[in-house]
Amino acid sequence: MAVRLLLRTSSYAVRLARLNTIPGNALQAMGTLKVILVNSEMKATGLERQVLQAMKKGQDPYSIFKPKEYAGTKEDPHIVPCIGSKRLVGCLCEEDNTAIVWFWLHEGNPQRCPSCGSH
Repeated sequence: MAVRLLLRTSSYAVRLARLNTIPGNALQAMGTLKVILVNSEMKATGLERQVLQAMKKGQDPYSIFKPKEYAGTKEDPHIVPCIGSKRLVGCLCEEDNTAIVWFWLHEGNPQRCPSCGSH
């Protein structure tokens, strides 16, 4: 039974191969084909495409870039972007500190870190 099935499928495959041959004039040399390499901008859709287009223009719509560094003084305080009227922020206070001091910033007057006093 298995031999009969194998012979039947192999003869069918041979007939299909004879029917589906490519004529000689349809072949094209590889050197004449035009190849387009697709980059990430061409593949991107939706939100990813909007972000890539904004980055190309130098904008940062979703705060992806590293924020600008400020001195943290009264004359040059840290600017914290926020959608609402208050935001929870963290301060490292010192470069090698491992504990983060968390506190709320409210819209209006400049506020200081309760631990180190940075603006």
